[in-house]
Amino acid sequence: MTRLYPVVLLLFSNVFMIYAWYGHLKDMRTKPLIIAIVLSWGVAFFEYCLQVPANRIGHQYYSLGQLKVMQEIITMSVFAVFSVMYMKEKVGLDYLLASLCMVGAVYFMFRSNG
Repeated sequence: MTRLYPVVLLLFSNVFMIYAWYGHLKDMRTKPLIIAIVLSWGVAFFEYCLQVPANRIGHQYYSLGQLKVMQEIITMSVFAVFSVMYMKEKVGLDYLLASLCMVGAVYFMFRSNG
């Protein structure tokens, strides 16, 4: 169960990260850039409150490379949901193909213990 804590923390941290990076494109389009920057930094604070412990806990069980690939897979998954559900954009074939390449990265990072 403890091996899942970093995954869950990274999942929730990515919700904040994706919104901090891209939410302003929808919600703050008409606001001055400095407002979008400051508000995005505020949101990113909560991302770091989850991401730093996720990596600290995760490094007890996973290599640095495994943590990075895990982070990228989680990011792409959260981004896909965010793109479709919140930003109302389509995720096309190229996104699927890129995701399959990342599945290959997961395979190679986790196929051995070392």
